[in-house]
Amino acid sequence: VCRKIARRVAEKKTYPKRISAKRLTHLLGRPRFSEETLRDEDEVGVVTGVAWTAGGGDIMIFEVNLTKGKGGLTLTGQLGDVMQESAQTALTYVRSQAQVLGIDEEMFEKFDVHLHVPEGAVPKDGPSAGITMAAALISAFTGRPVRRDVGMTGEITLRGRVLPVGGIREKALAARRAGVTTFILPKKNMNSLEDIPKRLRQDLHFVFVERMPEVWQIALH
Repeated sequence: VCRKIARRVAEKKTYPKRISAKRLTHLLGRPRFSEETLRDEDEVGVVTGVAWTAGGGDIMIFEVNLTKGKGGLTLTGQLGDVMQESAQTALTYVRSQAQVLGIDEEMFEKFDVHLHVPEGAVPKDGPSAGITMAAALISAFTGRPVRRDVGMTGEITLRGRVLPVGGIREKALAARRAGVTTFILPKKNMNSLEDIPKRLRQDLHFVFVERMPEVWQIALH
């Protein structure tokens, strides 16, 4: 907005002294993409992640499909190096918990995993989608649908610990805007609640977790 006004000043054109919401579209143009919304129904292998973006925050849908193969892992959606490593960490964790989750260990050798994050033209990176990818993998391998109204963010370790991440305020705003009712986040981010508006804290159910089993017990049917 400031650049647009500065340009008008430089060109000696008239410019508004106050910027109203109605004038934003005139100055910046219409949004290039519509905001991501929740899916119409709970699905297997589909999880609602919540991410920090340059524009504030947004939800990010993660999809996992299994196909007959030899245990390969394919990642699409223009994922950065850190996010790819998080996906590998999540898969290793899920494999280590096969017995606990009731997953036949042979599935990991007989099926290929394809993890996709839509809006492939938009680069994505960072470790905060770790628990989201792990939840999507668990759902796909167990056949249990995931609650679409549950959003989540948090880094995952090989032992299933959930580590703190940044941008909690922006993520909470994005989650509520998209229709999320329950927001799972790391316990070590509990102090971040102070940065979230009181009304938003009342509208969203915040669940703070330390380990991955707490996540799947809440998110999966």
